[in-house]
Amino acid sequence: MVVGVLRVRLAIFEALSLKDKRRVIKSLKDRIAARHNVSVAEVDDLDHRQAATLGLALVANDVRFVESSLTKILEEIRVNPRASLLDHELELL
Repeated sequence: MVVGVLRVRLAIFEALSLKDKRRVIKSLKDRIAARHNVSVAEVDDLDHRQAATLGLALVANDVRFVESSLTKILEEIRVNPRASLLDHELELL
């Protein structure tokens, strides 16, 4: 069993309120979870209106599949026009 964990830190420059931020983050989380069958949660920066940290987890039996899937998700986040990727950490357990 392989567990892949991806932590991404995002900037949401267009968010003028926490409500704006939540709208962007919810849309991103729902789209990623539906397309890639991973668990996604906002794990830090909950009270900052222009910053968000998401944690993603994927469990499978093949390390190459997990790494490939999380890399695809990272690229999808990177090209998202509403959130800018600041930093990320990828860990395979």
